[in-house]
Amino acid sequence: MTNRERVRRTLFREPTDRIPTQINYTDAFGQTMAEFFGVSIELLPGFLGNHLLRVDISHDERLSEDGDVRFDWWGVGFDTREEGYFAAVSPLAETNDLDGYHWPDPQAPELLRDAEQTFAGKGEEYFIVPNLGFALFERAWSLRGFEQFLVDMVTDPGYAGALLDTIVEIQLVLIHRYLELGVHGGYFGDDYGAQQNLLVSPHMWRALIKPRLARLFSPFKERGLPIIMHTDGQIQQILPDLLEIGMTTLNPVQPEVLDLDWLCEHYGDRLSFYGGISTQTVLPYGTVNEIKTTVAEVIHTLAPKGTGLLVAPSHRMMSDVPLPNVAAMLEVFQQMKS
Repeated sequence: MTNRERVRRTLFREPTDRIPTQINYTDAFGQTMAEFFGVSIELLPGFLGNHLLRVDISHDERLSEDGDVRFDWWGVGFDTREEGYFAAVSPLAETNDLDGYHWPDPQAPELLRDAEQTFAGKGEEYFIVPNLGFALFERAWSLRGFEQFLVDMVTDPGYAGALLDTIVEIQLVLIHRYLELGVHGGYFGDDYGAQQNLLVSPHMWRALIKPRLARLFSPFKERGLPIIMHTDGQIQQILPDLLEIGMTTLNPVQPEVLDLDWLCEHYGDRLSFYGGISTQTVLPYGTVNEIKTTVAEVIHTLAPKGTGLLVAPSHRMMSDVPLPNVAAMLEVFQQMKS
């Protein structure tokens, strides 16, 4: 069974030959792992046994004069000194003029150049999805500033909705281009939760986010393709809503905030899962034996029928994860192949 077919079956909770695995990582930690394991950075995903590939748009990188800020395709500047994502420049922070903003062109001919090459070379081997991270809510607050957009949602929901609608229209053009390319499913990243609760009330999420997210899901749903939704934090209150609009697979499955037994009991027959191995606790701070035990427990809990789980670290691994712990996780992954 190919990696691609194994993931497809897994995401739809269909029988498969074994549990697929995935390890994602930051650029910095990827270099560290490549050196530790003695492989090139290009061959690292294959060495790790990855099954899924996310493809991004192609655009010319722009840095600030001091090199401390890297601007993405939308014009948001991210701090290059951070290993994660920290929006240092929000271009709409000082203005609410949506018509005057220079929006990116989703029809630009070279946008899918790298995605096309990846698909041509690896489309039969890997399960390929478009990387629609910062898909909607995150895109709005990164453009506007986190606190300011939360204020907008309360004091000027009309403006907040207009900003979200603009984002949706651009994303939909990209989505249809990806679908024409032949991607195997959808991957969305849009964090709605913190450690103990949602970032906004369920009522506000349902009013402003849910119907627009449903529009983004719709092209994949209409084609019968799986939809992976990455949303961090305590999101129990809106899980039924995400299922209603078409989510098939939940990521990152954070054990610190979502009890894995509860997830399987209440959603195991309707959802598949991607993640489950904590990058907050066990991977950076656990012992080698604790890593091995945790991987086995995650698989036992979330895939009791031998499917429905793409087992993986809950988030991209960063430089706080000891390399022996990565090796221990890989050892368990290798044993799963036999």
